[in-house]
Amino acid sequence: MNTRPAHGSPGPMVVGTDGSEHARRAMLFALREAQLRGVGVRAVCAYAGGHAEPSDKGMTGWHRAAGEPSPNLHDIVSREVTDSVEELRRQVGEPFVEVEVRCERGRPAQVLLDASEDADLLVVGTRGAGIWGRLALGSTSTEVVHHAHVPVVVVPPEGGSAPE
Repeated sequence: MNTRPAHGSPGPMVVGTDGSEHARRAMLFALREAQLRGVGVRAVCAYAGGHAEPSDKGMTGWHRAAGEPSPNLHDIVSREVTDSVEELRRQVGEPFVEVEVRCERGRPAQVLLDASEDADLLVVGTRGAGIWGRLALGSTSTEVVHHAHVPVVVVPPEGGSAPE
């Protein structure tokens, strides 16, 4: 349910991010669209807390030796997402869009749906599974499209070819 009043100010654009190239393209789309609309962006990253995935192993401090999640996993993921978003904001240029970063442990589609309750638009890439966990945007984008209460944009891969 959209919790924003019907005649209130526009809600943010929510974009799923996970460090993959597909998610970077979705973030660039969201930043450019937010510039045009004069609204902010909420960058949302869902991460798992279980055993290391192959793409997770490159991150410093991601997991302890026993395979348990690092006690500061949220801080690590949040810092990585923030750094990536700042790089993309500089790439897009002025006027700079205000970006709120949210990193939450949980199932990606549900985290995105929850984060978009007050949004005007939800943006995802076609697929993911990047360095910040299992935001697998292939299945996540499908679930989000079917269950979102706001319009959804699924940003295609470069060149507009069909997902692999």
